[in-house]
Amino acid sequence: MALWHDVGAADELARIPVQQVMFGSTKVALIHKDGVFSAISGVCNHVGGPLGQGRLDGDYVVCPWHHWKFHRSTGEGEPGYGDDRVPAYDVKVEGGRVLVLAEARTPRQKSPHPPHPLTQLTVRGGPGGPTLAEPLRVVGISTTNMDPAYPRYSTSDDLLTSALARATATGAQTRHIRLAELRFRACEGYYSLSKHACTWPCSITQMDPDDQMERVYDALVGWADVFIVATPIRWGQASSLYYKMVERMNCVQNQETVADRVLMHKKVVGLIVTGGQDNVQAVVGQMMTFFGELGCQFPPFPFIAHSRGWSAEDMENNTRFVRRSRDLHEGAAALVDRCIETSRALLGVTPPTERRARGGRKAHELDVRAQI
Repeated sequence: MALWHDVGAADELARIPVQQVMFGSTKVALIHKDGVFSAISGVCNHVGGPLGQGRLDGDYVVCPWHHWKFHRSTGEGEPGYGDDRVPAYDVKVEGGRVLVLAEARTPRQKSPHPPHPLTQLTVRGGPGGPTLAEPLRVVGISTTNMDPAYPRYSTSDDLLTSALARATATGAQTRHIRLAELRFRACEGYYSLSKHACTWPCSITQMDPDDQMERVYDALVGWADVFIVATPIRWGQASSLYYKMVERMNCVQNQETVADRVLMHKKVVGLIVTGGQDNVQAVVGQMMTFFGELGCQFPPFPFIAHSRGWSAEDMENNTRFVRRSRDLHEGAAALVDRCIETSRALLGVTPPTERRARGGRKAHELDVRAQI
């Protein structure tokens, strides 16, 4: 005998186009359109998003998590998305009550989708990854927000360039990524919907093939052993592009909390911070907290920085100073040396024994005295 579940009064349920109803542990998306009720599974094929909390787009229910669409009556995915379908249920109205048949009319069907390349991560010393004997890989991330169409001098990017030149000189492979040259969307807060709605790779990366944050994920999570992040100080904080990038890395941190999976294992981070006004320690503190939360490691003396203080509004002199400062550029090179040594130690590769200069603050103070 068919088992029908009473899910509520028809006149009340008809007020809402899409809503979630349940019988037992079964979640169903109940739809009302043009005076007719229909029902499909309340669980999206993608990562289990709640279709009953979605909205109607024509005849399709749009998942509120990642916007997958399924027909309100048949459960079929929208045209062009293969044979994806969610179960559909029979619905009837009797005595002013809405009844849903317990057994689905159609089965769930998931089309095979090739895994995103970022799900196939390789690690140094692991299957498919570089061996311990191969050169280390160093990535520089420049977060200064200057128009690439009209290039001009950047103190943070200049010091990063010196750091990467030093890495190349040691035999490391390098990449230089300037965020201002990439087009990528800001984080859209899928985690705020549900911890399971924030996926790896990022939901935006999966949905938008033109989103170039994929290059950052590939470099930092997959390719690099060491990465150097360079930022100017903007109103006492790191640059807006830095924050745009790290917010999009919520998906990396979320893997630790949801899947107990550390994506950035044995990654070493060095920092370069420059600004006309001072707030170096606060900026560095935030950056170290963030990357530490991702599981990254830091070398001794993990950053170099330059600031001429609160009253230094003559930015043309600030840029001139950094451009000409031998000690700051040598400090950037020494920062890379410390990062590489730390990476080798983490990987079990014997580091060289010679002493490395700290660079950075002390050298900068000597420069100032020399110009008085």
